Amino acid sequence: MNAPIPTTVLTPATPACGQRLPITILGAGHIGLAMALMLQPSGDYTVRVADRDPARVAELAALGIAAVHTPDVERLQAALVGSFAVLNALPFHCAVDVATWCAAAGVHYFDLTEDVRSTQAIRRLGESARSVLMPQCGLAPGFIGIVGHALAARFDTLHTLRMRVGALPRYPQGALRYNLTWSTEGLINEYCNPCEAIVDGERTLVAPLEGLETFVLDGVEYEAFNTSGGLGTLTDTLAGRARQVDYKSIRYPGHCAVLRLLLNDLRLRERRDLLQDIFETAIPSTQQDVIVVFVSATGLRGGRLVEESHSARILGTTLAGQTLSAIQRTTAAGICAALDLMVQGRLPQAGFVGQEQVALADFLGNRFGRVYGSDAATLAQQPVPATAALA
Repeated sequence: MNAPIPTTVLTPATPACGQRLPITILGAGHIGLAMALMLQPSGDYTVRVADRDPARVAELAALGIAAVHTPDVERLQAALVGSFAVLNALPFHCAVDVATWCAAAGVHYFDLTEDVRSTQAIRRLGESARSVLMPQCGLAPGFIGIVGHALAARFDTLHTLRMRVGALPRYPQGALRYNLTWSTEGLINEYCNPCEAIVDGERTLVAPLEGLETFVLDGVEYEAFNTSGGLGTLTDTLAGRARQVDYKSIRYPGHCAVLRLLLNDLRLRERRDLLQDIFETAIPSTQQDVIVVFVSATGLRGGRLVEESHSARILGTTLAGQTLSAIQRTTAAGICAALDLMVQGRLPQAGFVGQEQVALADFLGNRFGRVYGSDAATLAQQPVPATAALA
């Protein structure tokens, strides 16, 4: 994108009390559609979706959702005029440009990026922003950082925090035992880029596809391995407070071995465009998926060694007559809840906002965040022990 920052085109909306807030969603793909389906019936937001694909724009219009065709940068910028907030569901490489436009105009900005460099750049923008800049508002990064931080806060001394998330097919087939459920670009980014972690108390980078482990959860065997971006800003927040913090993607056994063949032995890590083409040609997409979340923490509380954990298994649903996959449902719920909590005054009103600034109880009490339910709700209701020091 790399377009010049508009100086007069974008004007942030200033709605009167009780008026619906104008929200612009960028990207009419699976997640953008899910956001619109969640926000439009809420009664508090006027939703408009922008996309460069006229077919997608027509599909949303047929559902009664306002949509605008934005085939170039100029019309994309124009689509943001009058927005109270922008929810960015475009590919990760668009994040910094859109955040820059919003910061210049004082428009609130939320996105789903897993890209570490983009998040770092947006964090720098937030140092002088008069609006909220809140990236990484999906599942991982996103909710996983909220629940991870909530667990960490329950210890006087945090030893380990291990976060595991998978968006998996319910009916796996083939050697990969995997189906595409979201952005292929984002998936490849996670498999190829260095992964942030805390090891022996020090912030560091670890290699993707390494750290392979297997475990059984609710009678199902899984494997997990390092992937990039899932920790969000937790390594910053927990630096100097924890001995080990890491994030791994969950897959069915055998997936990692095939990936290592493709990325390492065949060197497709160096040819990401080709890898994307192979994935999108050979791996079917599916809406019959399941989200698996497992977080565990160990540490000292009141002088005793304690372990706490959280797990969740989330399926898709039907909303306004449309079938939403589990990844659509959870990702859209995360960013919609972040917007809602900011509007309600439960988050800072300007500058960079990290996921761990969201209180788990607030998130799960939100009309959108309730998707994550049960186990996490139980954790949120438990008082933080009086001796715990990690607030």
